[in-house]
Amino acid sequence: MAETNIIEKSQFAIKDIFAQLIVGNLPFAIWRMPSTESFNCVISTNEEPNWQKIDLEELGAGFAFAPFNYSEANQSLFIQGDIAFNFKSLEESLDQTIEDKLSNFFDLEKAVSSQSKVNLKVHSASVPAEKASFLENVKKGITAINDGFFDKVVLSREKKIERPDNFSPINHFANLSKKHSSAFCSLTYLPWENEIWIGATPESLVQQDAEGIFRTMALAGTQASVDSAGNNIETADALWRQKEIEEQAFVSRYIINCLKRIRVREFVEIGPKTINAGNLLHLQTTFKIDTKAIEFPQLGSVMLELLHPTSAVCGMPREAAQAFIKKNETYNRSFYSGFLGPVNIENNTHLFVNLRTLKASPEHISFYAGCGITGDSEPEKEWNETEMKLKTVMA
Repeated sequence: MAETNIIEKSQFAIKDIFAQLIVGNLPFAIWRMPSTESFNCVISTNEEPNWQKIDLEELGAGFAFAPFNYSEANQSLFIQGDIAFNFKSLEESLDQTIEDKLSNFFDLEKAVSSQSKVNLKVHSASVPAEKASFLENVKKGITAINDGFFDKVVLSREKKIERPDNFSPINHFANLSKKHSSAFCSLTYLPWENEIWIGATPESLVQQDAEGIFRTMALAGTQASVDSAGNNIETADALWRQKEIEEQAFVSRYIINCLKRIRVREFVEIGPKTINAGNLLHLQTTFKIDTKAIEFPQLGSVMLELLHPTSAVCGMPREAAQAFIKKNETYNRSFYSGFLGPVNIENNTHLFVNLRTLKASPEHISFYAGCGITGDSEPEKEWNETEMKLKTVMA
C-alpha cells in the first residue's frame, strides 16, 4: 500500500477484502467448520485451474473442490494455500498480519463495499414443467428398482433463477454461516469459470486428523425439524418411516463393505441417531478408525476413492445408479454432490459432500437438491423433500 495514501484498517471489514478478491480473479475458498465460530481462508496466486488427484499423503496445504464425477477421472480442483489465514468474523476489521499477506496482490483502496442482504425466496417459484420432469424421473427410478436394476438411486434437480442485481455472495455466505451453525459452510471462487459456489452441508465424507484418527459418516433420511404448527421437533421425538430407515441403512452398509474390501475390521460404529443439521433432521451413523493402530496411514486417500460418490448422493449399486443418473437427469451436476474441504491444514484434513449448495454466475443463480429413491418412495413426497432442502441455502 502506498505510504502517501494511508487508510485506517478499521474502514475495511474482512468481507470487503473477499469482494475485492473476486474482482481480482484470484481463486480462493473461505470456510467455517461445523459448530465453530472462526473462519479459515486459502488463496492461490495461480489464476489457472489446478486439477489434482486428492492424495492426502502427497498434497500440500489447500482446499479440495471435486465434481460429482470425480471417480471417473480422479481429478479435483485444488486451491493451493499460497496465502492462508484465519479470522473470527467476516465483519471484523483487518489486522496487520492479514494486511501484510494480501498487500502484494491488490490495493485496499479499491476494496468493494458489501451489498445488502437479498431474500432469494421471492424469486424461487417452481415452474410446472420442472416439477413434472422430476416426478417422471422418480417414477422411472422406482420402476427400475422394482425391476431389479439397482436398490437405490439418488435423483436431483437444479433450480435456476435470474441473479438479483443486489445479490452479494459474501453477505449470502455470512447469512448461511449464521443460520446453519452445525453445518460446514463455505464459499469457493473459480475465476476461470466465473462461478462462486456457496453452501452449508451437513455431511462429512472423509476426515483424518493429526493423530491419525480417521472418521466418516452415513447420513441419510430427511424430514423437517418443525411440525405443521411451527414447533421445533426434538431429535429424541423424531419418527422415521421405513423408507428413511432403509435409505440410511444402505449408506451404512456401503461404508462397511468398503472397509471389508480393504480388510479393515477394527472400527467403531456409532448410531444410527437423529441429528439436526441445516434446519432438517437426518439419521446419522459415524465410523471411527485409528490408522496408527492398524498401521494404515493411507486409509483416508484409499477410502476417499472407494466412498465417493456414496450411496447418499448416487445410489446402490453405484455403477448402475450412476448410469441411470447420467441418462435421466437433464442437467450437469458439476460440483454439486461432489466433495470439498480443507486438506492438510495444520495436519488435518476434512472433506465434506457438497450438498445444500448454490452456484452464482454473472447472470444466474442455480440451487441444487436431491433425494434418495427406494422402492417405497412416493414421487410427490420426494419433490417436497427437495423443496425443503432448497430452502436451506436460499437465506
